[in-house]
Amino acid sequence: QVQLEESGGGSVQAGGSLQLSCAASNYYYSTWCMAWFRQAPGKEREGIASIDNDGDTNYADSVKGRFTISRDDAKNIMYLQMNSVKPEDSAMYYCAAPVYYSDYAKCRSEIKVPNSAYWGSGTQVTVSS
Repeated sequence: QVQLEESGGGSVQAGGSLQLSCAASNYYYSTWCMAWFRQAPGKEREGIASIDNDGDTNYADSVKGRFTISRDDAKNIMYLQMNSVKPEDSAMYYCAAPVYYSDYAKCRSEIKVPNSAYWGSGTQVTVSS
């Protein structure tokens, strides 16, 4: 059973920084794309960053230049370094990974995975002004 678990969320003031982690277990980590998503109350889920097995990254315009996605293959952990955070970054943050290789391309190029992908339970980030 694949498990993804996020951590590192919390409250931070605007302009500050926060690092989220996503620990993956029982997942052939180095092969697949993994991604970060977020969802604020009343809003649609947004894919914000993805990283593939070559370390190539992709970012949504809303976070580009402020957030950095990375991975430690030895530890099976993916990170999201959030800098210069804004109140509009407040949301529940989730990590996800495709179940099937056929979903790899969209994960990588569009930061999209199906609902049937592996998902963590989320970690809350609240940014105060």
